[in-house]
Amino acid sequence: MPEQTQTEIFDLGDFQLSTGFILSNAKLAYKTHGKLNAAKDNAILFPHFLGGAPEALEIYIGEDRPLDPRKYFIILPGLLGNGVSSSPSNTAAPFDRGAFPQTYIADDVIAQHRLVTEKFGIDELYLVLGWSVGALQTYEWAVRFPHMVKRAASIAGAPKPSPWTLLWLRTAIEEPILADPAWNNGFYTDPQAVQAGLRRQAHVMALTLPPLGFYREGEEVWRTIGFASMDDFVSRFWEAFMLPQDPNNLINQSRKTRAADPSAGGDLSAALSRIKAQMFVVAFTGDRMFPPEECQRDAERIPNAKYWEVNSIGGHLTTFSLTEQDRQAMDDVLRQVLTA
Repeated sequence: MPEQTQTEIFDLGDFQLSTGFILSNAKLAYKTHGKLNAAKDNAILFPHFLGGAPEALEIYIGEDRPLDPRKYFIILPGLLGNGVSSSPSNTAAPFDRGAFPQTYIADDVIAQHRLVTEKFGIDELYLVLGWSVGALQTYEWAVRFPHMVKRAASIAGAPKPSPWTLLWLRTAIEEPILADPAWNNGFYTDPQAVQAGLRRQAHVMALTLPPLGFYREGEEVWRTIGFASMDDFVSRFWEAFMLPQDPNNLINQSRKTRAADPSAGGDLSAALSRIKAQMFVVAFTGDRMFPPEECQRDAERIPNAKYWEVNSIGGHLTTFSLTEQDRQAMDDVLRQVLTA
């Protein structure tokens, strides 16, 4: 792990969302590692996944790791709606909780662009990368600001969610919360009151996100990463991840993920053809959220894209580096992206 840095806040002021809504006193949370060099050409932007936060990505950063803060200036921005940037859980009335406006991936990228250009004076990013929802942001960056992104890496992600992913987001993230009587249309008094919905959410994720081999008799990968039983894995990994979350924040993030589309409802192939960056599209075997064959089709629509499939144990969970093999796989991916 790298040396810990403080979460900082970039003031967006009265920030206009893509819907036209003006979010007053909007805030973008972020963390940085390393130093921006004099030429300002060593900056990496690394946005996070659904339910995550900037600090969740610090497991990839460290001296003698590919994301070495001695060499790169690494910016970890927080999603709008993640609980630290402007969110349902931290915005004052009358736009708090269930009244908070829906935010979208385009809003996140525009806010991040302001951070990069206004705060740091950066004209070109050496690399934009992300996995899962971070990959959706990466595609939005590469399409929206093609001349500003030198390299871009989508890891276990896509430019827009597939029909399966749309169904998964509704079934795994949204419906368990909405079905909990304590939800109260987003106006619960305490996030912990929606425990039944959050716990159900964790259980659906435990069922649908890991590859089948995680639970298959004779493989049981959960045993190799320190869990005493399958129930222990569900409790100490999935429930531990989901139960502290704020339900409104999760709903906002899920809906923005469902709406992600760098073509803004237009011709996706035409939008992807505008990408100028050296694009890397990386898929993991066993990933049910973003299957390799779908990632490969995305890569084929992008000029100058390189696709590769990584043999992994964790599938979509590979990026959590739960096993040493997956940690090495992630380091290998990042090393190739940075040097190819």
